[in-house]
Amino acid sequence: MKAVVWQGTNRIGVETVPDPSILLPTDAIVRVTSTAICGSDLHLLDGYIPSMEKGDILGHEFMGEVVEVGRDVKKLKAGDRVVVPFNLACGVCDPCRRGLFSACDNSNPNHRMAEAMYGGVSGGGLFGYSHIYGGYAGGQAQYVRVPFADVGPFKIESDLRDEQVLFLTDIFPTGYQAAENCGIVPGRDVVAVFGAGPVGQFAARSAQMLGAAHVIVIDRVPERLKMAAASGAQTINYEQEDVLVALREATGGRGPDHVIDAVGLEAHGHGPGALLDTAQQKLRLTFDRITALRWAIMSCAKGGTVSMPGVYGGLVNELPLGAAFAKGLTFRMGQTHTHRYLPDLLGRIEGGEIDPSFVITHRAGLSEAPDLYKTFRDKKHGCIKVVLNPWA
Repeated sequence: MKAVVWQGTNRIGVETVPDPSILLPTDAIVRVTSTAICGSDLHLLDGYIPSMEKGDILGHEFMGEVVEVGRDVKKLKAGDRVVVPFNLACGVCDPCRRGLFSACDNSNPNHRMAEAMYGGVSGGGLFGYSHIYGGYAGGQAQYVRVPFADVGPFKIESDLRDEQVLFLTDIFPTGYQAAENCGIVPGRDVVAVFGAGPVGQFAARSAQMLGAAHVIVIDRVPERLKMAAASGAQTINYEQEDVLVALREATGGRGPDHVIDAVGLEAHGHGPGALLDTAQQKLRLTFDRITALRWAIMSCAKGGTVSMPGVYGGLVNELPLGAAFAKGLTFRMGQTHTHRYLPDLLGRIEGGEIDPSFVITHRAGLSEAPDLYKTFRDKKHGCIKVVLNPWA
């Protein structure tokens, strides 16, 4: 089969690789009909996530048709159309029973690697996202093996197009959880979203669905700001305005009640902090550039929430923790518990409340993926979201 593979830092390729097969009786094999490039995939391209190996199959946003199931799979059969959450969960451990699917105790076979890096703890496994998260082959391919097939894959039984439901695999639930983590008081609270990439777009729309009185989106890319404004959000271009001043002015001086950092570890910015982050990251003296997180903390209102769906990789420097402490901020963060949101969010799509395909700007076959990774990263040609057809 054809698959998109990691060939080294700044090197993505398309190769012919062996078809996957059933390894465990709880596995399924899915023929991928649509897959996407996620913003967090760019951290792999840029070499900021450790434990990648040449030939690793990328991709964690995918859906398709079940073509084979293991003997212990009871809920799926060949021919079922499914979306597959980006994270793997066993469904029976204590975190899974509490709905904390991304914290699954049993889905990361390389948990000792993660425990060594993150201080004795490991989250669940992820498709196509390094060996520290399990080394699972990803879904930017024609076929994929899906472990825990009775737990993860979610059946789509309506005639909705792939493009309407594909993002249930990650970015729609991720944006929604980020907004939900804010504890928005409907009709009262102001929510600011740093980053108008795909997750930021869904976070802004989710905040609106949850009743935010006003949503403000901060970015520097005109196409992204235009897309955010189309939802009714106020926008701020941080290269044209002092973002902290602009947020105070937009909120009567108190700051947003909640701030969502939908940027993560490769934040752009300006000023001494941003320059220091860039230098330290290049020298591998720090994992993350945290300009967006700094702005989130500095701008948030007293007693507010900083919600962090953006991916972070490890240790950070120059974090204004004193300001967070002085204002009594609450932090909510982590990988998305995708599984628990799927019924509700599918219902919102079926009910016409949102059509997630609004975010797609580029469509292509797998052969174009290497170029589109860089187009997406470099924010060229108005690229906001890429969907790939493995059979085109």
